[in-house]
Amino acid sequence: MDNFGDNFDDGDVDPAAEFLAREQTQLAGLEDDLSTPNVPIGVTQTLSNEKKLVSPKKVYTSSPIIAPKIEREEPEKIKKWREEQKTRLEEKDADEEKKKEELRLVAKSELEEWYKIHKEQIAKTKDVNRESAINAEKQFVAESDEIEPGTEWDRISKLCDFNPKSSRACKDVTRMRSIILQLKQTPLKKPVSPAK
Repeated sequence: MDNFGDNFDDGDVDPAAEFLAREQTQLAGLEDDLSTPNVPIGVTQTLSNEKKLVSPKKVYTSSPIIAPKIEREEPEKIKKWREEQKTRLEEKDADEEKKKEELRLVAKSELEEWYKIHKEQIAKTKDVNRESAINAEKQFVAESDEIEPGTEWDRISKLCDFNPKSSRACKDVTRMRSIILQLKQTPLKKPVSPAK
């Protein structure tokens, strides 16, 4: 191969290594000129030597400095306010508990009074109902003795409630009412059978 003038063994110089070395020397001074510690991917920055650099990776100049946490003592005013606030809240809670207890006692007495009045009203209502039932029974028995022919519908109409306002929750019985009233006013007459 020496015949062709290709001398590859001369100098052991690798062109790729030479290019990388040259680029590293050019870029070595640029790292110090960057103002931000990180350059994100694809961001172009103008550097002090008027060259543009598109970084394919993030460049980290230094690790972040972690400052130790300094425990700050609360000012005296804030401590005093917290203590006053705590005592105020405790006083309000105590007042609220007193008011709740007072309301419970008042409610208990009002409830007892209501039950007492309710019990009396029920007793009075029972007495009135008993008396009216006894009176109605006496009246019914007294009227049942006076059975006369033709007064049947009159007796039935007395047993019916013809007030339309009193039976709103019940079925409509206006037709029945009208028939009973009509029969009361003009009773049915028995047909006279011919004498044989």
